[in-house]
Amino acid sequence: MPGAPTVAVDLRALVPAATGIGVYTRSLLLALAELRGMRYVGMAHRPPRQTAELEAAGIAVEHQRAPLGVLWQQLRLPRRLSRGDIDLLWSPLITLPLRCPVPAVATVHDLTAVLFPEAHTFKVRWSLLPFLRPSFEQARRLVTISEATARDLAFHFPQCRERVRVIYPGIDAEFRPGTAEEIAATRRELAAPEGYILYAGTLEPRKNVGALIDAWELLRAEDPQAPPLVLAGPYGWGSERLARRIAELEAEGLRALGRIERSRLVRVFQGARVFVYPSLYEGFGLPAAEALACGLPVVVSNTSSLPEVVGDAGLLADPGDAGALAARIQSILASPERAAILSARALQQAARFRWDRAAREMEEVFREAIA
Repeated sequence: MPGAPTVAVDLRALVPAATGIGVYTRSLLLALAELRGMRYVGMAHRPPRQTAELEAAGIAVEHQRAPLGVLWQQLRLPRRLSRGDIDLLWSPLITLPLRCPVPAVATVHDLTAVLFPEAHTFKVRWSLLPFLRPSFEQARRLVTISEATARDLAFHFPQCRERVRVIYPGIDAEFRPGTAEEIAATRRELAAPEGYILYAGTLEPRKNVGALIDAWELLRAEDPQAPPLVLAGPYGWGSERLARRIAELEAEGLRALGRIERSRLVRVFQGARVFVYPSLYEGFGLPAAEALACGLPVVVSNTSSLPEVVGDAGLLADPGDAGALAARIQSILASPERAAILSARALQQAARFRWDRAAREMEEVFREAIA
């Protein structure tokens, strides 16, 4: 790539165990590297977990050690960018250094820090809120992962409206419908031979898992043979009461799997009969998209980006109405024909979300920012 621009990438999302932003950063960066239109140098305050995979794809990886990611971003990173060998900084983590010596692009996944500050720890609020406005104002381009987030950004930061670009993320290829044998094996493993209702994601207040449990209990009250409820994902901040409630209901058929390996997560998706994501707010809602790619009927909240993500492949419900959630779930469980129609639509909808397409659109944004 002689003469190709060099892009520094903030890799802090790949230092801890992968979250949704970590999945986004890894998958999009690998797709960008495949285009071979630019050079990429990943940077963080500690070595990222995926260093070997990134280097094998031709992405250089550096770290400038610092005790906290935000201190590295604000103090160490600007000095590194000042060396003169970097043409652009891309931050998949929303914020930028206050003093950024090169043009910059930031991905804004959501505005929960502004809209739901109570849903974040003090540490997260401290590391985000003071930096949002200056980051948005100095970024040459702001990328959002849904039209809903673009609207939120334009409303709360109207001075940035003309620099916002919407680029949908992709879905990793491993998320696909399971074979009959794979589905049967997973259901045996989870002691649910007829399938189960699934939620995947962090167990924390914003994800509204309590409302899903309420809906499941309503289903069980109507039909004691209703499928078990499986929760796949780690406990997050503020989930102590939820953890106690889940423990109390395990004997009734509620299964909490905790954080599981990605390969097993795919199998758990494939074995479900319906996927439910009652989150109060999502910038995109990647688990719902991954469920679509596995051919699952989905029920999601009628808020934020989720209607946009599932299109006509999912059913919508008010996240505050457990009865409505239960009714949508039951309408799928009770009608194999409806489930089959939604399953076919799910695969068509999931095909809209591709990393190769996202990479081409993102590279175009990078070129706009450099120019």
